[in-house]
Amino acid sequence: MLLLLGGFLLLMLLGVPVAIAMAGSSLLYILVSGVTPDVTLAQRMIAGVESFPLLAVPFFILAGNLMNIAGVTGRIYKFAVALVGWMRGGLGHVNIIGSVIFSGMSGTAIADAAGLGTIEIKAMKDHGYSTEFSVGVTAASATLGPIIPPSLPFVIYGMMANVSIGALFLGGVIPGIVMTLLMMATVTYFAHRNKWGSDTPFSWPQLGAAGLEIVIVFSFPLAIWLMVLAGLSTNLAVVIGLGALLAIDWYFDFSAVMALMAPVILIGGMTLGWFTPTEAAVAAVIWSLFLGLVRYRTMTLQTVAKATFDTIETTASVLFIVTAASIFAWLLTVSQAAQLLSDWMLGITHNKWVFLALANVLILFVGCFIDTTAAITILVPILLPIVLKLGIDPIHFGLIMTLNLMIGLLHPPLGMVLFVLARVAKLSVERTTVAILPWLVPLLLALIAITYMPDLTLWLPKYMGLSK
Repeated sequence: MLLLLGGFLLLMLLGVPVAIAMAGSSLLYILVSGVTPDVTLAQRMIAGVESFPLLAVPFFILAGNLMNIAGVTGRIYKFAVALVGWMRGGLGHVNIIGSVIFSGMSGTAIADAAGLGTIEIKAMKDHGYSTEFSVGVTAASATLGPIIPPSLPFVIYGMMANVSIGALFLGGVIPGIVMTLLMMATVTYFAHRNKWGSDTPFSWPQLGAAGLEIVIVFSFPLAIWLMVLAGLSTNLAVVIGLGALLAIDWYFDFSAVMALMAPVILIGGMTLGWFTPTEAAVAAVIWSLFLGLVRYRTMTLQTVAKATFDTIETTASVLFIVTAASIFAWLLTVSQAAQLLSDWMLGITHNKWVFLALANVLILFVGCFIDTTAAITILVPILLPIVLKLGIDPIHFGLIMTLNLMIGLLHPPLGMVLFVLARVAKLSVERTTVAILPWLVPLLLALIAITYMPDLTLWLPKYMGLSK
């Protein structure tokens, strides 16, 4: 066990990529200990990606990339300005609302930071906001990407923990709202402290138009339900509803109706059992292509090809981490490291609330050093048995783990969102880190609320019948 963990830590300290560090230390442990034939390394790594739910990963990544080139990000920004730009510290609120909408399509914090972040930071700097504040609010709001469904970390966690991915998606809705409100409260605090005004004049017509878009989106599932009650088949009702929606949007050319519909269709379809998370991811890709090629006509074959190759590159890195982490996690179990850690933690406490506090500290620490996918793949086999023994709902724990790891993305030494925003804003990593520090307050408050108020996560999945 010490050889396995020591080899991994040594390789990480030497700057070896996390996937190679896990695979290398696993191979070293197998060769030295002789615990299993060396061919097991390849077998377990291949088995780590032989999972149908993992097919959702490349499709969600592709959907986010396609949305970036479909011109949707600019429309989301315009909609958010109309909705909250008139508030004090307006573009700070716009930044957060834009991330809420974009998170319903991309599923990753990095896509949010790289996609909307470029537009938001430039606009905020043009309106006189400091680069540090612009970077801080963009980093904090990017953490909403994997909390508000769909979410790539939820797909990985659901596969590892053998829980409903649809339930995890629904479980992220209310925590996402809580995080949004806490971040907007933080913007309000900075606005009052610095005596900032609004960035766009208050306009009833603009606010009314933005509100109308929200009403139209939320009317869609209500209209489907009413048509089904009237005797139409569900499939026919959906076709009629989508046709009416497209006609309305084409006539009025709304800013964000089509983008807002993405999470409604995906979550609703999974909740009603129309499709699996993988099929939902494919639907997201089809929706993205429709918006870019037909509705907005902003895509070309060249841009689609570029988005596809970017997706291949990202997917390869994610799945390589999953394969390496699978053998590493299996060896931790075989070497009794997982059992020793479980016994140690249960020796400290049998109180689930104390355990959750310790788990938060552990996952936050791990998230600062290890990629999100690798951290989930390693930690779930270790912590899930304790979670089940203490009677903690694994869906609730999935939200806790994901939010911890999202906060880890904002920290050195391996915080990817930190590095993306440092590059976008042309700031040093040190200045970017300092800019993000105040935004840890609302994120940690959200983490505490989600940890110790399980109903924030579990009420909606239970209400929709996806959780006990």
